[in-house]
Amino acid sequence: MGYTGLARWINAPTTSIELIHQNITRNHQGQYKGKWSLSIRSYRSTLSSIPGYQVPAERSMCTLTMNDNVFVLLEDPAAPMHSEYHQKVAELAQEQPGATYPPPAHYRHTFPTLSPPGALEQLLAQLRARWVSVRGAGASAGAPGQKGAGTGQQLTVEGHVYSIGTDWLVRAGNVQLAGGAVKGMFLEAEYLPLPTMPSRANERGDTDLQFLLSNLLLSVLPNVPDARIVAVTIGDAQWEEILWEEPSEDEQNKKQQDDDDIYAQEGDLPPTRKGDWIGVERDRRSAFLIIGALKQEGLL
Repeated sequence: MGYTGLARWINAPTTSIELIHQNITRNHQGQYKGKWSLSIRSYRSTLSSIPGYQVPAERSMCTLTMNDNVFVLLEDPAAPMHSEYHQKVAELAQEQPGATYPPPAHYRHTFPTLSPPGALEQLLAQLRARWVSVRGAGASAGAPGQKGAGTGQQLTVEGHVYSIGTDWLVRAGNVQLAGGAVKGMFLEAEYLPLPTMPSRANERGDTDLQFLLSNLLLSVLPNVPDARIVAVTIGDAQWEEILWEEPSEDEQNKKQQDDDDIYAQEGDLPPTRKGDWIGVERDRRSAFLIIGALKQEGLL
């Protein structure tokens, strides 16, 4: 698995999957590899319905099932981000040396990976957790954590996976609502030789896809008039915020020892770094981008 770029074709026609299949197989000599299937659900908390309990804002939860893993994005608008907390720690250290700033119970975003699929819904039902479907909140608000807590608003991405040569994988899938309506499609290009690549900023300061990925995505798109296609990206700093883990003392000591060793030994290989797009980490980043794009459009 390698570095991936994602694009959203917002106004894709109903024949888009067939058009892309023809373009890839005829013009790029691509090979069909199998189906691409994702399932996305959304929930919100109902903590404010507890008598005598007040919350500044309800929390949201989105789950994306990909293969045998479920990626869960929890967001609490009232909680601080890691960068905000560490900024306050630094400010307090300057104003009051020796004083400590207590860490929060949790941060704004939590992004765990669960397995097997379906385990989260069973856990919510068993705990009678106060989560309800975003779309069905009105019908189930009176019984939080019971009926409706295990069946969030569901969207699916259904499509196909293709290989182009030995270096590229391309995924294309329609976004389908629970009622069957199609809301555009996602296109994903994966460059297998590279595990990661620094993000690229445009003249407005926004994050753009690397030319390598954007050029391939444009080449597999059919020639359709007035196509609305946007890149789905995240900056390196934003992704580090999601991946944030406090380094342990052992990790810091090991890094210092590694930096002091100026001699390379036979058989030395570059270590796998946090954030490399390999294995589950590639799927994890892809899931985060897809959830973010659908939330921005109001589909979740």
